[in-house]
Amino acid sequence: QVQLVESGGGLVQSGGSLRLSCAASGLVFSIYGLSWYRQAPGKERELVASISMTGDSTNYADSVKGRFTISRDNAKNTMYLQMNNLKPEDTAVYYCQVVRGSDDYWGQGAQVAVSS
Repeated sequence: QVQLVESGGGLVQSGGSLRLSCAASGLVFSIYGLSWYRQAPGKERELVASISMTGDSTNYADSVKGRFTISRDNAKNTMYLQMNNLKPEDTAVYYCQVVRGSDDYWGQGAQVAVSS
């Protein structure tokens, strides 16, 4: 059974930092592409960042470029999202996703709240 367990969310002041983690089990982590999405209240879920199987290719939403960093540790079956210089508009529930072809799994979500 595939499980993705997120941790690291919380409340932070504007300009602060948080690091989200997503620990995976029940799958061969290294062959999956990984992504972080977020969903703010009243808005659609949006892609924040993605990383390739080997970690040598990353993509970011324009709104987080230069502030967020996605990474993965295939030895630990874990992915990360380092979030720096957080802004109130980053407030959302953040979800990790692993995908390979038609296989698609999601974490339970981690709340991130940024106060001004």
